[in-house]
Amino acid sequence: MFELEAACEQLNEVSLEKQAPAGGSVESRPDLGLDPNPTSGPVPVPGPDQLCVTIGATVPTGFEQTAADEVREKLGSQSRISKDRGKIYFDISVESLSKVHSLRSVDNLFVVVQEFRDYQFKETKEDVLKDFEDLAGKLPWSDPLKVWKINTSFKKKKTKRKKLTQQNTIFKEKMDDGQGDMGDEKQITNHTMEAVLETIENQDGTIGETPILAYNKKVSEKPSAIENKRVNEIPRDEAEPQVLKFRVTCNRAGENHSFTSNEAARDFGGAVQDYFKWKADMTNFDVEVLLNVHNNEIVVGIALTEESLHRRNITHFGPTTLRSTLAYGMLRLCSPQPTDIIVDPMCGTGAIPIEGAAEWPNCYHIAGDNNPLAVKRAANNILSLLTKSQIKESKAFWGLPIDAIQWDICNLPLRTGSVDILVTDMPFGKRIGSKKKNWNLYPSCLQEMSRVCRPGTGRAVLLTQDRKCFSKALSRMGHVWRKVHTVWVNIGGLHAAVYLLKRTSQVFIHPSEIEHEKGTS
Repeated sequence: MFELEAACEQLNEVSLEKQAPAGGSVESRPDLGLDPNPTSGPVPVPGPDQLCVTIGATVPTGFEQTAADEVREKLGSQSRISKDRGKIYFDISVESLSKVHSLRSVDNLFVVVQEFRDYQFKETKEDVLKDFEDLAGKLPWSDPLKVWKINTSFKKKKTKRKKLTQQNTIFKEKMDDGQGDMGDEKQITNHTMEAVLETIENQDGTIGETPILAYNKKVSEKPSAIENKRVNEIPRDEAEPQVLKFRVTCNRAGENHSFTSNEAARDFGGAVQDYFKWKADMTNFDVEVLLNVHNNEIVVGIALTEESLHRRNITHFGPTTLRSTLAYGMLRLCSPQPTDIIVDPMCGTGAIPIEGAAEWPNCYHIAGDNNPLAVKRAANNILSLLTKSQIKESKAFWGLPIDAIQWDICNLPLRTGSVDILVTDMPFGKRIGSKKKNWNLYPSCLQEMSRVCRPGTGRAVLLTQDRKCFSKALSRMGHVWRKVHTVWVNIGGLHAAVYLLKRTSQVFIHPSEIEHEKGTS
């Protein structure tokens, strides 16, 4: 129990402000298959007092390499792609934890407690479950729990800042309408408002004076109702230690297991509860312990995300809303360059162009669809992103390089050869349209896309589950489209494909012109 007591003492001492500064390259982890001497990208070196941990991330299946590339570019860490599809692992120093949450290609994050790459299961179910119970007391929980504590503090500050900014916006609107407590007082200027917003976060990352309180002090020393409410809402139990609530989630893949996922989670969770004296709660939990079993590989971790990061952009959902993480992977396939014009001709809720505008602001993104409801949803999602960007910038914001329009995919209002990149999620023929209609739709789409796409340099990334229909349509367009790469993905249990196409240098000639020439000759 000494390790448990030490972990609890460390948990109380850890804070975001006390982390050591970053240094040069991450120490190697041979047990995770990481290259001790990476050849590309600067890798941070942990200092003597700096905590270095292994992070696991779930990603869209098929885009594991894309996620590994993003981790190398943004964090300078080498990744290992798991045998269990849809997961990668990489080492970071703990001060880079906030950057991990900014990755665009990952769905969920967890800190690895320990990995067993060749776990030997006993023959009977009882023996296996008994081993799971014994395992809980042998794991190195200390560092992962410290990371969980830091991560929780980070999320609380982020949530607090978001709520305060939203409250401030509502308060300002009431003031502008003369409905606030100080409706007759002098209105605050935009310049003052910007200065007030900038006080929300100090240089060391801590929350400073809230914008609501600062706003009121600029106008009047009289305490507002919001200020009084904030004082009254200070939780009484902040200074009192609380028993943490937890749950264990088992994700199991493989056919040669004598136990079920529920049985493993039940017995392992019971042992965790006995070890830490935590309280089990399946819904309102503080800590989620993960038990990932893939054939004879076991990874125990602690979740760092409460919900998937792919929900970051979309507020208005449609019947087939594409995940933002998958949209990011599709956009990376076509390597957008500054000044590129990127079009999604069947945008739905606008997930692809919105993700593009957030990550590639030096390109211009156009979202289009023939369904007016889809265009309305896309426009609302764009407005939500714009509002979020304004709050984040806390100053004058000039908008986003994105627009939405209603059009016919087979007759786009765009000039020939004017588009650099086309990225879209084509109808699968299940929830929207039908596979019978796809036999006519797909050839028409590819033809119109080839018209507007720039010959020689243009690219297209197209997602579809109707692979037979798409392959047939593409075979007829070999003179204008060349298939470069195929990524196999899993979309809600459906096996789909993402095709990367390159526009040939063949100048587009409309079929009607060809028939006219044949008729006159």
